[in-house]
Amino acid sequence: MSRSTVNRVVLAPAGLVLLLGGLLVLAGGLDLYGRLGIDPPGWWPLTSPDQPLFSHASRTRWTDRDWWWPAVVAGLSLLLALGLWWLFAQLRRTAPSTLALPAPADAGLRLRLRTRALEEVLESGAEGLAEVGRARVRIAGRPRRLTVRGAVTLAPGGGPAALVEQFDAGPLAAARSSIGLDELPAALRVRVAATKRAATPKHPRVI
Repeated sequence: MSRSTVNRVVLAPAGLVLLLGGLLVLAGGLDLYGRLGIDPPGWWPLTSPDQPLFSHASRTRWTDRDWWWPAVVAGLSLLLALGLWWLFAQLRRTAPSTLALPAPADAGLRLRLRTRALEEVLESGAEGLAEVGRARVRIAGRPRRLTVRGAVTLAPGGGPAALVEQFDAGPLAAARSSIGLDELPAALRVRVAATKRAATPKHPRVI
């Protein structure tokens, strides 16, 4: 599962919960129920500006139990660890910033290529293929085990199978040769653009 997918899976429910909680707090704090004449059920939280977020009974229900405070500390520690893990995952690069290029052993040269430059070359090469409208390419993995991930938009009626063959034999093969790798796996997400409807000619109005 990619990092962007994990972000969407985690952030979407978290954002929804925070949004609903904020709306409940706002409705109670502004006394919207009383102003609108709405009588919420007895278990409904935050029905008036004077009502606390958690009642005294809710706050002290399990405080006299031996397991309560250890469970609270463990739960908060787990949330902190997950939050730090997610933060560090966003800061960590999924690919090296530069790649080593093959050079003659007796030349004494060390050639490096920016990963972003290779991505731009693959993008321009993919966009130069027949029936390709737009391409976005990212490189992930370790220096000797790289993976190409791309998103390609085909023109209406374009063939995905032909695109894959052309991309593998053209831009991808050139990239493998330039960085000296025997294998460079690629995963392409192909989308075919929708056919635009022809504009209906407007007939002159007869008065």
